[in-house]
Amino acid sequence: MSAQIEEVAADTASRIGKGGAPPPRGGKGRISQGIPYLLILPAAAVTVLLLGWTLVKNGMLSFQNLNPRQLIQHVTEWNGVDNYTEALGSSDFWSVTGRSVVFTAANVVLIMVVGCLIGLLLARLGNKMRLLLLLGIVLAWAMPVVAATTVFQWLFAQRFGVVNYLLDTLGWHSMADYNWTSGQFSTFFVITVLIVWQSVPFVAINLYAATTTIPKELYEAASLDGAGPWKQFTSVTFPFLKPFFLATTFLEVIWVFKSFTQVFAINEGGPDRLTETLPVYAFVEGMGNQHFGMGAAISILTIVILLALTAYYLRLVLKQEEDEL
Repeated sequence: MSAQIEEVAADTASRIGKGGAPPPRGGKGRISQGIPYLLILPAAAVTVLLLGWTLVKNGMLSFQNLNPRQLIQHVTEWNGVDNYTEALGSSDFWSVTGRSVVFTAANVVLIMVVGCLIGLLLARLGNKMRLLLLLGIVLAWAMPVVAATTVFQWLFAQRFGVVNYLLDTLGWHSMADYNWTSGQFSTFFVITVLIVWQSVPFVAINLYAATTTIPKELYEAASLDGAGPWKQFTSVTFPFLKPFFLATTFLEVIWVFKSFTQVFAINEGGPDRLTETLPVYAFVEGMGNQHFGMGAAISILTIVILLALTAYYLRLVLKQEEDEL
């Protein structure tokens, strides 16, 4: 064996002495390290093409004065940051922004609380009851947004709605012909119930799946120490699932803040534009008023505000990953 080693060393030395170089080492390692990047390259390219290019075009549109006249004449009128200045200087924009933030916060809190309760319930039910409840929430989750919105419009209809009928039957006779979309608060109530109903299955199912990874020995130890259900949740479940809560809250903030279909389909931002959120406001200003550059500017500002709202949660998630490393 030593003779073979000496022979290889001598051969290498002779090639170096002749001006050659030793064969590269780690070539296969570098290739194997690059394989994951090659595998995700097609998906990354498609994402950049479909989302990145659209965002760039929308950003370019936000610096233009574009209305039907420019579209017909095929004229591009650049107006710099006038659209952003007008939007940021409008009291309506800041009113809608504040309304959107409050609306998002209320919905996310309800979604996380109800979703966590149902997820913990799934973890404690027997197999048959768990399967039945899972089937129900999966069907609710699978229903298309437009279809679910239409169903809620029927449920809360003024004359023939099931909700008004039940309230009238239970003794609230003044609710027999109540118009749920006639006021700001009642309209937001319907929209909130709809969004929470659609979002809870995602949180509940993921929480239940996450609870299955918690070692049962931790709960047994907590029980021996005299911990009740609430103490077990605060000392075992929540600390173990903290990354899940952070990530899910982060996703729900994004999903609720950008909700358009539910808000627009229920009452088109009415009454008197009092239930418009930023996505609906951008659509109404852009498509409704046919000032497409202004609508694009508001949509870009919406993205910036959303990034600002989620920056704190994103920083917490990244810090959690760094701590785990």
